[in-house]
Amino acid sequence: MVQKIVLPPQEGKPSDVEEIKAESNYLRGSLVESMEDELSSGISDWDNRLMKFHGSYLQDDRDVRLERERKKLEPAYQFMVRVRMPGGVATPEQWLKMDELAEKYGNHTFKITTRQTIQFHGILKWNMKKHMQELNSVLFDTIAACGDVNRNVMCNANPYQSEVHQEIFEISSKISEHLLPRTNAYYEIWLDKEKVVDTQEEQEPIYGSLYLPRKFKIGIAVPPANDVDVFSQDIGLIAVMEDNELVGFNVAIGGGMGMTHGDTATYPQLSRLIGYVSKDKIVDVCEKIMTVQRDYGDRSVRKYARFKYTVDRLGLDTVKQEIESRLGFAFEEAKPFNFEHTGDRYGWIKGEDGKYHFTLFIQNGRVKDFDNYPLKTALREIAQVHKGEFRFTGNQNVVIANVGARTKKAINEIIEKYQLTESDNYSALRRNSIACVALPTCGLAMAESERYLPSLIEKIEEILDNNGLRDQDITIRMSGCPNGCSRAAMGEIGFIGKGPGKYNFYLGASHTGNRLNKIYKENIGEEEILSTLGPIIEHYAKERFDNEYFGDFVIRAGYVEAVTDGRDFHNKA
Repeated sequence: MVQKIVLPPQEGKPSDVEEIKAESNYLRGSLVESMEDELSSGISDWDNRLMKFHGSYLQDDRDVRLERERKKLEPAYQFMVRVRMPGGVATPEQWLKMDELAEKYGNHTFKITTRQTIQFHGILKWNMKKHMQELNSVLFDTIAACGDVNRNVMCNANPYQSEVHQEIFEISSKISEHLLPRTNAYYEIWLDKEKVVDTQEEQEPIYGSLYLPRKFKIGIAVPPANDVDVFSQDIGLIAVMEDNELVGFNVAIGGGMGMTHGDTATYPQLSRLIGYVSKDKIVDVCEKIMTVQRDYGDRSVRKYARFKYTVDRLGLDTVKQEIESRLGFAFEEAKPFNFEHTGDRYGWIKGEDGKYHFTLFIQNGRVKDFDNYPLKTALREIAQVHKGEFRFTGNQNVVIANVGARTKKAINEIIEKYQLTESDNYSALRRNSIACVALPTCGLAMAESERYLPSLIEKIEEILDNNGLRDQDITIRMSGCPNGCSRAAMGEIGFIGKGPGKYNFYLGASHTGNRLNKIYKENIGEEEILSTLGPIIEHYAKERFDNEYFGDFVIRAGYVEAVTDGRDFHNKA
């Protein structure tokens, strides 16, 4: 018998975003009128809040912001567009369309995100509708890629277990489709579908008219690989197999990486296990967990609105009981599992079905033609001969997947022609790095990230080389602000931007993704970063145990304390 409990009602006046959602007529607002207004290349803040539900938001080029202010010009407005891509899978046709759209409407590049999807930058207002319609022509949309809804459902991109991966991918797609908003607004605004005259509550049977208090994220991992950082998710699902067949999932709830500088009531958090369910129940389980957040998440103060704070405020056991009450059954005890790493494994792998998979390192996920490294051109040529699919990883890389023996030869020739495996010469540190976009397009960025991390790594590589550690896997992550898009709080070495050229410096996360890092130094620049990190790396080289990861060593050596609960993230030693 599942026990029914009574949870306390929410307190506080609803935030302005709740008002916007309430008055939006199911995410329509005045977006049509704003996008047709030719007097400005931007849109109102009110409509920009709604735009997020359509997978996009307004940005401006911050590199030219001051110059345009001096000339009394409005900011260089442009839109970011994010594709909804459950499990991070694209066909060669879809890849070629994304390549084309980046050239036609964007900034000639696109970025693989840490949620296994694609972002376009630099799209002008006048081109937005055409961009959306051309995405739709290859069966891509951007619905719910942003906003207070369930986001892109991640799943393990590990080619070692391709048969299981296919089933996991199908489940991730089912969860994504089931939790999609039902409003017709996206289709009306971008695809010119017939308008719905009578918008009733039935349009959103799961979300209701106010949707969720904040964004919601789900990820599925297949041990031993944790390449989705499963404990960073609002719902983390860990695949359980018996006799090499998927039977169910361990369920963890309440993860999330964002915080606010200076507010210790905000913190990154790891999701926590609440039990096991069979695979046939998992879609319903995800829905019921999300509805608890819908009903009890903080709608008054948005920085406290993520599910992790709901779980911590009400208590894990209480939230678990409420979920079980809504499901009508209790979770079973969690099954044993083991993770070995959060990174990707590069190069060619032969799957159980005889197909080949090539994982290519994409530094910070940016697909473009670099000087002496025409990456975008090479991948375009691969897409023109590839018969399988592209799988995007949670570490911003790409897997050229399901390649037959004959096609493998053709793809390998392109890889060699453009020297794509020059990434093999990168240090293990670089291959385990993640950076968010930050400047110049992200309006929240306080410091550089994507444009700066490669040069910082180059300097750290010298320290590693001098200590014989070039091939030692160490995760390093950088965010330009504390919102956590690069999951910097889960890096063995982490940097979170505080201001131009200044970062908070963190140490001690787990290489397998089950521990957060902890601040070691605050608000420091490159010179102090290197002078601080050098002796620690030297100490690690001399005194590490066999097979001891850097994050484990800095805790054993006393540099920082272990953090397995985000509520201890800010505590001083």
